[in-house]
Formats: sequence, C-alpha cells, structure tokens
Amino acid sequence: MLPEWSFIGVFLVIALTFPVLGLLTAWLLRPKRPGTIKKSTYECGLETVGETWVQFKVQYYIYALIFVIFDIEIAFLLPWAVAHAGISSAGGVINLLPLFEVFIFVAILLSGLVYAWRKGVLEWI
Repeated sequence: MLPEWSFIGVFLVIALTFPVLGLLTAWLLRPKRPGTIKKSTYECGLETVGETWVQFKVQYYIYALIFVIFDIEIAFLLPWAVAHAGISSAGGVINLLPLFEVFIFVAILLSGLVYAWRKGVLEWI
C-alpha cells in the first residue's frame, strides 16, 4: 500500500523544497547594506507633507470585490460554454443536466448581487 501512495510524499517534498530554495536564494543574494536613499520614504518622487495616513472608504473595496465576483463568473462560464457547446447526446436526446448546473451557478451569483443591492452597497455616495 505504501508504494502506491509514495508519489504524494515525493510531490509534498518537491512542493516544500521549491519555495524554501527560492526564499533562501533571495536571502543570500540580497544587498546587505542599503544606503540612506534606499531607506527613505518614497511617494511619487516627493517627500510627504503632513500626515501620510489616508483612510479610504470601504465602498471602493466592496465595488472591487463585486467586480471580481462577476469577473470570476465569466472565467467559469466560458469554459463551461466551450465544453457543453453541443448539449445533445449521441442518441439525439437532449441532456439538460449541464444547463441546470449553470442555472444554479448563475442563480447563486445573482442572489449575491440582489443581496448587495438591497443592502445599499451599490450606492455611490
């Protein structure tokens, strides 16, 4: 039984070795003596005047998250459409299971949009 599952151990060792080697190499090759220019604060080429801490409205992040949700929807719908371009099976009988699956997927995403809309998240103030 162990030889059948040994490839998982090999993949685990490889998966842990690559990031550790990359971080170790970067740590060994990095510059060890940064100068005063390297340590200075840089913001658009100008020194900051006054307080540098600026709070952004959470509304911007919520818009970004909603955009990402619907962007991912397209990323999942395109391969589905390509894979199920011909919904009919070999016998001429229409297989509606893929169609129901995509309707459920879109319904879940639309319910999230309706929830965000009702909570007033899409109001730009």
